[in-house]
Amino acid sequence: MSQFTEPVNVVCLKWGSLYGPEYVNILYRMVERNLSRPFRFICFTEDPEGLDAGVEHWPLPEFEEPPWEYARVCSAWRKLALFKPGLAKMQGRVLFLDLDVVIVGPLDDFFAFGGTVAMIENWYQPGQQVGQASVMCFDAGGPRALLERYQADPLSVLKRYPTEQAYISGALGEDCYFFPDAWCRSYKKHCMPQGMHKFFGSENHLPEGARILVFHGRPNPPDAIVGQWGKDFPWYKRWYKKIYPSPWLKTYWQ
Repeated sequence: MSQFTEPVNVVCLKWGSLYGPEYVNILYRMVERNLSRPFRFICFTEDPEGLDAGVEHWPLPEFEEPPWEYARVCSAWRKLALFKPGLAKMQGRVLFLDLDVVIVGPLDDFFAFGGTVAMIENWYQPGQQVGQASVMCFDAGGPRALLERYQADPLSVLKRYPTEQAYISGALGEDCYFFPDAWCRSYKKHCMPQGMHKFFGSENHLPEGARILVFHGRPNPPDAIVGQWGKDFPWYKRWYKKIYPSPWLKTYWQ
């Protein structure tokens, strides 16, 4: 029996048509298999059709999207709305997960990890205090100052920070903590062979110690399982955009 009695919160955002309800349902089942303590699984969405019974659905928090010149660079500014107090009557620690992550290990330690906000350190900008917001942990209702600062003068934020994750980690500074490197790995950077290895039949692999695999850009998990990018490339890109199947992912992404 778990030593914990108070539930924690696991939340995701679903809007538009890029991801169907199956992504939410699979994420819920992955959390259920890998979290030993009581939890609420909450999806903020404008369309709850097709969601499993175990998924709580709440309306998307109100958020004014940035002008197109900024939104085309980053479409995830809406994540800042998660810092609004009172959302879904949540209390305690909150773990946010992007819909396209694959959970491959235990999640309990994420909730015990300290800091105003804890997130991934961006793999492509190590040591530069730049986060990656596919996985974040924070207290419900905070840090509300990040949302309030953005709402008060969005253009000043958008001109200084190219993405919502750069804003969160940059504005918080030392109050932003990064998870241990091994916990959250990039599928493209850490699972797929790099350099010349990808041309000689190298297989994709699961990094040792990983708990969450992050799928940023393409491919998405179902495409990676069968060895596809999920989009067509011009002929001159196909030779170096090689991707091998990862059937082992299906063990986790279900």
